[in-house]
Amino acid sequence: MAAGSGGSGGSGGGPGPGPGGGGGPTGSGPGPGSGGGLGSGGELHPRTGRLVSLSACGRTARRQQPGQEFNHGLVLSREPLRDGRVFTVRIDRKVNSWSGSIEIGVTALNPSVLDFPSSATGLKGGSWVVSGCSVLKDGRSVLEEYGQDLDQLGEGDRVGVERTVAGELRLWVNGRDCGVAATGLPARVWAVVDLYGKCTQITVLPPEPGFSSPTPTPTPPLEPSAPFGDSALPEQGTSGDEVFMVSPAQPRPETFPNSLESHNDFASMELSEVVSNTILSAYNGSLLNVNLSSPPAGEGLGSSCAATSPILTSNDALLFHEKCGTLIKLSNNNKTAERRRPLDEFNNGVVMTNRPLRNNEMFEIRIDKLVDKWSGSIEIGVTTHNPNSLEYPATMTNLQSGTIMMSGCGILTNGKGTRREYCEFSLDELQEGDHIGLTRKSNSALHFFINGIDQGVATPLTPPVVYGVVDLYGMAVKVTIVHNNNHSDRLRRNNAILRALSPEGALRRAVPAAQAEPERLLFHPNCGQKAAITHEGRTALRPHATDDFNHGVVLSSRALRDGEVFQVRIDKMVDKWAGSIEIGVTTHNPAYLQLPSTMTNLRSGTWMMTGNGVMHNGTTILDEYGHNLDRLKAGDTVGVVRREDGTLHFFVNGMTQGPAAWNVPPGVYAVVDLYGQAAQATIVDDVEVPPIPEPLPEGNNQVSPSSPSSGAGGSDLRFHQLHGSNAVITNGGRTALRHNCRSEFNDAIVISNRALRDGELFEIVIQKMVDRWSGSIEAGVTAIRPEDLEFPNTMTDIDYDTWMLSGTAIMQDGNTMRNNYGCDLDALGTGARIGMMRTAKGDLHYFINGQDQGAACSGLPPEVYAVVDLYGQCVQVSITNATGPMDNSLATSNTATEKSFPLHSPVAGVAHRFHSTYGKNITLEEDGMRAVRAAGYAHGLVFSTKELKTEEVFEVKVEELDEKWAGSLRLGLTTLAPGEMGHGAGGGPGLPPSLPELRAKTTWMVSSCEVRRDGQLQRMNYGRNLERLGVGSHVGIRRGADDTMHILVDGEDMGPAATGIAKNVWAVLDLYGPVRSVSIVSSTRLEEPEGTQPPSPSSDTGSEGEEDDEDEEHGLGGQDQVPVMPTALEFLENHGKNILLSNGNRTATRVASYNQGIVVISQPLVPQLLVQVRIDFLNRQWTSSLVLGVITCPPERLNFPASACALKRAAWLLRGRGVFHNGLKISEKFGPNLDTCPEGTILGLRLDSSGGLHLHVNGMDQGVAVPDVPQPCHALVDLYGQCEQVTIVNPEPGAASGKSAGTQGDMEKADMVDGIKESVCWGSPPAASPLKSCEYHALCSRFQELLLLPEDYFMPPPKRSLCYCESCRKLRGDETHRRRGEPPREYALPFGWCRFNLRVNPHLEAGTLTKKWHMAYHGSNVAAVRRILDRGELGAGTTSILSCQPLKGDPGGGFEEPGENCAPPREEQPPPVLLSPSLQYAGAETLASKVQFRDPKSQRTHQAQVAFQVCVRPGSYTPGPPSAALREPPDPHFSPAELEWVTKEKGATLLYALLVRVE
Repeated sequence: MAAGSGGSGGSGGGPGPGPGGGGGPTGSGPGPGSGGGLGSGGELHPRTGRLVSLSACGRTARRQQPGQEFNHGLVLSREPLRDGRVFTVRIDRKVNSWSGSIEIGVTALNPSVLDFPSSATGLKGGSWVVSGCSVLKDGRSVLEEYGQDLDQLGEGDRVGVERTVAGELRLWVNGRDCGVAATGLPARVWAVVDLYGKCTQITVLPPEPGFSSPTPTPTPPLEPSAPFGDSALPEQGTSGDEVFMVSPAQPRPETFPNSLESHNDFASMELSEVVSNTILSAYNGSLLNVNLSSPPAGEGLGSSCAATSPILTSNDALLFHEKCGTLIKLSNNNKTAERRRPLDEFNNGVVMTNRPLRNNEMFEIRIDKLVDKWSGSIEIGVTTHNPNSLEYPATMTNLQSGTIMMSGCGILTNGKGTRREYCEFSLDELQEGDHIGLTRKSNSALHFFINGIDQGVATPLTPPVVYGVVDLYGMAVKVTIVHNNNHSDRLRRNNAILRALSPEGALRRAVPAAQAEPERLLFHPNCGQKAAITHEGRTALRPHATDDFNHGVVLSSRALRDGEVFQVRIDKMVDKWAGSIEIGVTTHNPAYLQLPSTMTNLRSGTWMMTGNGVMHNGTTILDEYGHNLDRLKAGDTVGVVRREDGTLHFFVNGMTQGPAAWNVPPGVYAVVDLYGQAAQATIVDDVEVPPIPEPLPEGNNQVSPSSPSSGAGGSDLRFHQLHGSNAVITNGGRTALRHNCRSEFNDAIVISNRALRDGELFEIVIQKMVDRWSGSIEAGVTAIRPEDLEFPNTMTDIDYDTWMLSGTAIMQDGNTMRNNYGCDLDALGTGARIGMMRTAKGDLHYFINGQDQGAACSGLPPEVYAVVDLYGQCVQVSITNATGPMDNSLATSNTATEKSFPLHSPVAGVAHRFHSTYGKNITLEEDGMRAVRAAGYAHGLVFSTKELKTEEVFEVKVEELDEKWAGSLRLGLTTLAPGEMGHGAGGGPGLPPSLPELRAKTTWMVSSCEVRRDGQLQRMNYGRNLERLGVGSHVGIRRGADDTMHILVDGEDMGPAATGIAKNVWAVLDLYGPVRSVSIVSSTRLEEPEGTQPPSPSSDTGSEGEEDDEDEEHGLGGQDQVPVMPTALEFLENHGKNILLSNGNRTATRVASYNQGIVVISQPLVPQLLVQVRIDFLNRQWTSSLVLGVITCPPERLNFPASACALKRAAWLLRGRGVFHNGLKISEKFGPNLDTCPEGTILGLRLDSSGGLHLHVNGMDQGVAVPDVPQPCHALVDLYGQCEQVTIVNPEPGAASGKSAGTQGDMEKADMVDGIKESVCWGSPPAASPLKSCEYHALCSRFQELLLLPEDYFMPPPKRSLCYCESCRKLRGDETHRRRGEPPREYALPFGWCRFNLRVNPHLEAGTLTKKWHMAYHGSNVAAVRRILDRGELGAGTTSILSCQPLKGDPGGGFEEPGENCAPPREEQPPPVLLSPSLQYAGAETLASKVQFRDPKSQRTHQAQVAFQVCVRPGSYTPGPPSAALREPPDPHFSPAELEWVTKEKGATLLYALLVRVE
C-alpha cells in the first residue's frame, strides 16, 4: 500500500488535510487514502444487529455486553459497494473471552428490510462471508484455507472487501489483496461485517481503490515523518501492490499519540512487546513479502530466523505430521487421527503437528470417538522434538526430555509430575465432542483450554520452538484438529463458554472451599424390578423389554440443583408396545421409595410428562403440552429442569417446551420411566440446552409461543393478584393462563395491577390456544378497581364502566356499540400480540402485532385498568416487552408513523405505469407513475397499463390525504380492458364516478374492509380497514396462481379476498374520499424464456383465447382447463397418535383402538383437482366409519383430537350422510352414507372454481357439499370405527358439471331410484375393480359354490368377495405388502387368489382383539375346509364334504390336516399350526394340495387350491425358516429366517377369509 493510506483513515500523506484527504506526499494524489471523504460505502447502515451501537457519524460500531454475548453484532454498509472500491474497516478492540473473531463479506440483501440473524453465517439469499480462513456462501463453505486467517488479526489491523467490475469478491488485509474469494456476485451488494467472538469494535476507513489491472502502479516515496505504525518495508523491486505495511497490534488513534497513554492500552505493556507483537502480526499475516515458495536465504525474516524454523505462509494450516505412532491412521487431509484396534491396544497412538506452533496460535482438537474399555484417556501437550527425527514412544509420558504434557488434571514435564491439580477438568472425564486446546503465549507461558475455557498458566517457561503433540491413549480413539474458521465448532465453544459464565456455570467453576461440588448425576441403584443400571450408573435399561412394558422406573442418585438440567438420550426402543418414555421429578428419596410399576401411579410429590400431557400425582394438569413423547425415536433426548422460581420445564431434543408446573419444591429427584417402547436411556452430561427465554432487549417483541415472557421491558405493569376463579397468574405476574382448559371455557378474567397512564401501551402475546371451544380472547379496559370487582363469568357481563373488544364488536357495559372494528380477535392465533392504550384525549386504541387499528371508542375516564378475558380457545397470554409508554402521536393523528415495511422486493423489470384511460378528476404525473385527484372526492379511477401476470404485485404508496372527506381508497381487479371506455368527454359513456359502479365487466374490489363483486357485497371484515391508511402506507394487489385476489397492506398479505378470478384482469384503483394521490412503487416482471418459468397449478395448458363472458359470469369459464398435476400427494407427518404411515406416506393405517386416526394430505387442495383415497381395510367389529372433509387452519402444528368431530374451528366434514361445520350439523341427507362404504371404495374431494367443495364416490360427483370454502384448505380423513386403512389414489383433474370418467356417468334412470342409488354407488368403481365383468372372479365363485359350504359362514354381498387377479389388483392400485397389528408386521396381499370374507364369530373373545393381531396365511386342502370352518380356528381333524380327485398324494407334513380316520391328538399336545405372512409360500403345492374339478358353466377341467387368511395373536407364534420342500424359491421380500410361523397355542388364530386359486 502506498504511504498515503494513513494509519486510521487520517491524513493521506503525513500531515494531510484530514480523513480521506490526500494520496501522497502532498495529500492530493490518487493514492489509496484518497476519496475526498467517505463517499459511497464509507458509512454503516443505521439498522444493525440487536447488540450493536453506532457512533462517530455511523463510522464506528461497537458490540455491547462483550463479556456476556459473542454474536448479534452484524453491521452493513449504508450504500451498495461501488465496483473497484475497497470497503475497509479497522479492528479497534478485541477481547479474549471467546474464540473466533471478525467476519466480513458482501450480501445482496437490502439492510433496510433485512431481518438480522445472530451472525453473518446465517445470512442467506446471496451472501458471501469470509470467516477465519474459509469462504462461505449462504452459510455453506465453498472455499477452505483461503487468504489470511481473520481470527489471527489484532487490534489496529485493517480488513476490507471489494467487488470488482467482473463480479469478483476480493479480500484485502492490511492493504494486501488476498485474491479472488468468490465470483458471480450480483450487481448490487452491500458490505457486511460481523463483530463476532473476540472482535468487539470496528471503524470504517475511507474507501480505497481496489484491484483494477495487473499494470504496476507507481508508488510515492515514503514520508520521512510517517509515524511508526505507518512505516513500510523497502520496496525490494516490487510494484505498488506488493509493498506492504507492518501492522501494529494495538489500536491506532486518529493521530498517533505523542506519549504512550493508558487509553491506548500501551501503558501496561513493554515497548519491546509491542514491537514483537507487531512483527508477529506481520509474520502471521504474510506482510513481510512471504511468498508461497521459500525465499532465498537472507530475505524475509533474516537468516538467523530462517535457521531456526522454516519460513511459512499464512495458509500453512496446522495438520498432523505424516510420521506418527505405529497404530495411528491419518485421514481427512491429515486433520484426523485414529488409533487402530482400539479394543485390543491402548497405546502407540502418538501424533504430532506438521510444524512448530507460533506464538499465540491455538492448537485445538475435538474428541471424535471414545471406547469404554480402558482406564486413562487422551493426553495433550508440546515437545521440542522434531517429528522427522523422533523415535515415537509407546506413550508420550515416557519421553524424558523436551516434553510438557497434560494428563488427567495434572501437568507432566519430561515424564514427571510437576503439577497435580492444574485444573478442575480431568481429561479422563471428557466426552465425545469435547474440545481440548493449547497455546504458547508470546511471554513463553503455556495455556490449556477445555471447551474454549482457559485453564490458566500450565508452565511459565516454554521453549520457543515446540510442536503440538497428542497421545491417543486408553479410551481416546479418534480426534480431529479444529480450525477457528469452522463456525459450528466456534459456536459450540462459545456456547460452552457462555454456559460456564452463567451463574450455574460459575458455581461449577469456582465452588467455595466450604462447599464441595455436587457429585455427578447418575441413576440410583434402587430401580424398578424390571430395570437395570449399567455403565457406572449412567445407563438404565429394561433387559427384557419385549416381555414386559412397565416396572422400568429409575431415579437420579441425588436431588437436582436449581437450574440443573437432567437430560437422557433414548438409546433403544422396541416396537411391540404402545406408549413410551416418561420423565419428571419427585420429592421421594429413591433410597426409601417403594417403586411403583409406573410412575404415574404415585399419588404424592410427583410431576411427570407423559405423551404430550403433564400429570401431577397421577392427575392430568395439562392435557396438550409440548412434543408428544410417544413419537420419539432412538437418539432423541428428553430433559427436565426446576428453575429457581419453582417452575418446572421439560426439554425435547434440546428445545424447551415451556413451563409445565409451578411451585415445585426444591430438592426434587429426576425420574425416568422406561415404559412401553422405551427400552434403554443414558444420561447426557454437559447438556447444551438453550436457556429458558429471558427478557428480550427493547425493540424486539417476539416471544416464543411456548414460554412466557420473563419481563415486560422497563414497565412495572403486571397482572393483578385478584382474578377469575379459573385463572392462574405465574412468572412474577407476567403470565396468565386458564387451567382445566379442556373442561372450562370462562371464569378466567385477569386485570392489570394498576391503572394505565395516558399513552401507555399494555400489550400481551397469545401463547397457547385449544381447538375445543368457539370464541376466543376478549380485551379492553375498565374503570372498576380490581379490589372492587366481583369477577363475573365473562367480562362482557359487566354492565358499568367497562369497554371490551369481542371478536369485531366494540362493547360498552355489555352492549354492542359498534360492529366491524378493524380487527377480529377470534381470528388471532398463537403468537399474535394484542395491545390497548388510552390516549390523552380519552380514546381507546387497539394494536394488533404492533399496528394501530384506530380509535375504538372515546370518552374514557382518566383511570382505567387493562382487562383480559381468557375465554374459549385462548388459554395463556404473557405481557410483552413492548408494554410501557409510547412515543408517537397515534392518539391525535391518523397519519402513519415512519417505519420500515417488509416490502416485496421488486422483480427485475420495468416499472408499472397507469393507463392513459382514467377518471375525469385524475391527472397523471411523473411519466404515468403518479396519479392525483385534482378536484372533488370521486371520479378517481385509474388502471394498470397491462394485464397482471400470475403472482404479480401492483403496489402504490399513498402520497397525499385530504382529511375533509370520508371513505377509503378502493382497489381491485377487473376484466374490463381500460381502452374500451373513454375519459367521459364528448358525450361518451365514460367511466363511472366510483369503482362499485364499474359493472360493464366483472370487477372484484375491496373498499374499507368489505369485498364486493360487481358492486354486490361478498364478504365483510376482510383484512385491515383501508380507511386507516396514512401518508406513506403501501397498498398492493395480487392475482394468485390459485385464481384468488390478495390485498397487501404495508407488505403484509391480508389473505385471499376473492376466489375464481378470471385470467385476464387489470388492476384498478379508485382515489376516493381522503386519498388524493398515489404513486407506483412496483415493477412488472420481464418475460422469461420459454421453459424457464416455474410451473404453476393454474397454468393454462391449452391455447390462449378470449373466454366467453357468460360462461365466466356463471363460473364455467375455467371448467375445461386441466390443472397441472402437483407433486405426488402424501399424508402429513403430523397425524393422530394411532396412525402409522407407509408406502411413502401414501398409506395410512390405524393400528390401535377405534379413534385417534386423523390424517391430513400435506398439499393444499388445488381448484379443479380431484384428490382421492381408497378404503383398503375395514374392521367389522366397530360401528360407523371414516369421516372426510377439509380444514383451513395450518395442519403442521395442529394437535389432533380423538376424532374429527371434535374439531371446533375451520373444519367442514362429511360424516355418514351429514355435513358438519365446526362440530355442528349444517346439512343432512347429502349423498350416500359414508358409514356403509365397502372396501375398495374410492372417495374424492374437489374444489370448483367458485370454492365449492364436491364429494366424489367411485368417480361420480355427488354435488356441492359446502359452498365458498376458504382457501387454502387441506383434505382431511378420519380413520374412525370400521375404517382402518386408506391409500391416496393418484389425483385426477376434476370433471366439469359432475361428469365422471367412467360408465357410471351413463347410468340409466332406473338405476338411480330410491333404495338402489346407494347400492349402485357402492358398486366397485368401473375403472378400479370391475368384479362384475371379471371372468376369473366368476370362475372362483363357481368353485366355491361347489364346496357346498353354508352361506352363514360368509359375509353377505357386496362385502362377500374380492378378486386379486392381475387385472383387478392393478386397476385398484394395490401395493404388494401391508402392515398390521401391534407391533406392526408386514404380510403380502394374496395376489392371484380370490378372497371370500368370513363372518367373525361373535362368541370368540379374540374377535375383539383382531385389530392388534398379525395377518398370515395357512395352506389347506378342500377336505379340511368344512371342519375348520365348523371349529372356527385352525387345528387337527378334517372332514370331507366334497368328493374330489387329488392331483397327487397328500404330503405327510406341512400344512396338511390329519385325515378323517386318524386318531385325534391329545389336548395337552396339540399339533403345531404352520402359518406364513406370504401366500407365495403358504400356497405352494406341497402345502396347499391341488384338486381337479369341472366348471359347470364351461364344462372345462381346472385345478384349484384353497387356503385360509387368518389373524394371529402377537407373541403366540415362533418365526423360523421354511420346513417344506419347495419347487420355487420362497418370497424374497421376507427374510428366510421368518418365513414360517409355528404356533401350538389354542385360540391363537382367528379365521378371516377363505382363499381360492384356480388354474
